[in-house]
Amino acid sequence: MPESTPPVFTEKEKAILRIAQKTLPDCLEPYAAIAAETGSTEDEVLDLLRRLKESGAVRRFGASLKHQKAGFTENAMVAWIAPESGLDDIGRELAKHPMISHCYYRPSKAADWPYELYTMIHGTQPGDCEAVIRHILDTTPLTEYARLKSIQELKKISMTYF
Repeated sequence: MPESTPPVFTEKEKAILRIAQKTLPDCLEPYAAIAAETGSTEDEVLDLLRRLKESGAVRRFGASLKHQKAGFTENAMVAWIAPESGLDDIGRELAKHPMISHCYYRPSKAADWPYELYTMIHGTQPGDCEAVIRHILDTTPLTEYARLKSIQELKKISMTYF
């Protein structure tokens, strides 16, 4: 794999990225607000973020919902035994469910942990997560699972670069 040279940023670009890597300004035009705070133009802010995305330096740029603050008090990570075939189709269907925020496959090498497909389910009422689990059991080939109840969130922060 060829080595890549890390990007070099101007002080203005670093100032933009310091803000963009945290919570965006809560206003109708957050990129204009970043521009005003950093002495840039909105086009400069958007061009920098677009350039980083296109180069692959940034994989995604999106909103992050604090589910507890949004009223989603019932949460469960559900680990499923993945089928031998059709996993991509199942994953796509699960990811469409409005109460599932994450759906991913993680191979397991542990003999005592056969679960490799994971879904994060969020609900607002007691029983919501169980209802989604029942729906999945009724509409997919998935039959075996382990429900891992969220007890406490210990850490949920993004990497800070500048």
